Amino acid sequence: MTARLIDGKRIAEEIKQAVKREAEKLKAEKNVVPGLGFILVGENPASEVYVRMKGKACDEVGFYSLTEKMPADTPERVVLGKIEEWNKDPKIHGILVQLPLPKQISEETVVQSVDPRKDVDGFHPINVGRLVMGQETFRPCTPAGVQELLLRSGVDPSGKHIVVVGRSNIVGKPLANILLQKQKGANAVVTICHTGAKDLTIYTRQADVLIAAMGRAESITGAMIKPGAVVIDVGVNRVDDPSAKNGYRLVGDVHFESASKVASAITPVPGGVGPMTIAMLMKNTLLAAQRLSDSRK
Repeated sequence: MTARLIDGKRIAEEIKQAVKREAEKLKAEKNVVPGLGFILVGENPASEVYVRMKGKACDEVGFYSLTEKMPADTPERVVLGKIEEWNKDPKIHGILVQLPLPKQISEETVVQSVDPRKDVDGFHPINVGRLVMGQETFRPCTPAGVQELLLRSGVDPSGKHIVVVGRSNIVGKPLANILLQKQKGANAVVTICHTGAKDLTIYTRQADVLIAAMGRAESITGAMIKPGAVVIDVGVNRVDDPSAKNGYRLVGDVHFESASKVASAITPVPGGVGPMTIAMLMKNTLLAAQRLSDSRK
């Protein structure tokens, strides 16, 4: 068996084009341009790349965006002050504070200071609670992107046994909650497990859909996958590769070569879940702009 490749780049582009059309409609009808503000504290190279990519996506879909760069020694009160300023700014509909933050700044405090109506990351406790209860809310971008990948590649989660390997607040927990809801596009039987398990294979071999999100390079091999399963690889890990231009290459949490011989469909790394995360951020920002423009009538 050779697995069908699930093309995240193509699906993400479809979503961004739809967002662009809706943004143009919002501007024409209400003179509102979706606005997204980024806060970047410090000089983490990966964070700088992510913020640039998100800013580029804003340009592509016709959004207004701005980035507030702050030194690594910035006091927490300064970051909170900027968030409060943007909470009140009608041109800013979404606020994204790039994580991780320097040690002197509490991520929990920062996340909770963002107006839930502008929390396009979906990390505010109010939005997390709504998600768990199955209410309309901002869904975290990566989990929402995984759901879209499944649906747009012809994989209906309903009734399937989905195993999520990973329990982070950013991916594992919200993804499990999204997929178990008694709703269209979900309604799965969900098992969530993690690297604390004595033998992950006991769980992974039961999965109709296996989602790897534990942050360990190539930890899930073909032998750990049920034949014919769909595999979604959320992991992005750097491994040394002297033959590569940068001295490293990116791999997922799944050993692609062996897994692709067992699975029926699989996402690549890069080019799978990654582009979807940014596409869903654009979709959340559009949603925030639509909601806020309605509330100001």
